[in-house]
Amino acid sequence: MNNIKASFIRNLPTIFLRALIILLGIGVLVFMLWEPHLEGRNINSTLFQIYFNDPFLIYAYIGSIPFFVALYQAFKLLGYIGHARIFSLESVRALRTIRHCAIAIITFAIPPLAYLLIARPGYDIAGGVAIGLFIIFVSTIVASVSAILERLLKSIVDIKSINRN
Repeated sequence: MNNIKASFIRNLPTIFLRALIILLGIGVLVFMLWEPHLEGRNINSTLFQIYFNDPFLIYAYIGSIPFFVALYQAFKLLGYIGHARIFSLESVRALRTIRHCAIAIITFAIPPLAYLLIARPGYDIAGGVAIGLFIIFVSTIVASVSAILERLLKSIVDIKSINRN
């Protein structure tokens, strides 16, 4: 019994972080589904008109797929940490996938910014540009950190595999 309790207490930070990832994913999904109803142009629109007649909204939903994939990979990575398998090829693959997802998010964020800056120069675009730059900035940090951690873990895994042989 004490062994189970000690194991639970030792894994409590990873359990907490995994719960935060789940809450973050649910919160972002709820926001993405709820926010279009708040736009002034959608007040008298039907659900079909809100969700299927707006190409930007469809683009945003497709562009959010890498975000949710990265959250799932972070959840898996925390599971590897909780089971003391951080120095494994699975952890390296999870970090690589997180890096690729961050790069994909950057790639999805650039065209709307270019559209706002090129096609809408006379309109009030400060909010949209600020959000786009924030997304690019955060994704760049995530991609950089995951690349550094991936390289570090890969070198440790390679050293461990050489020592086994």
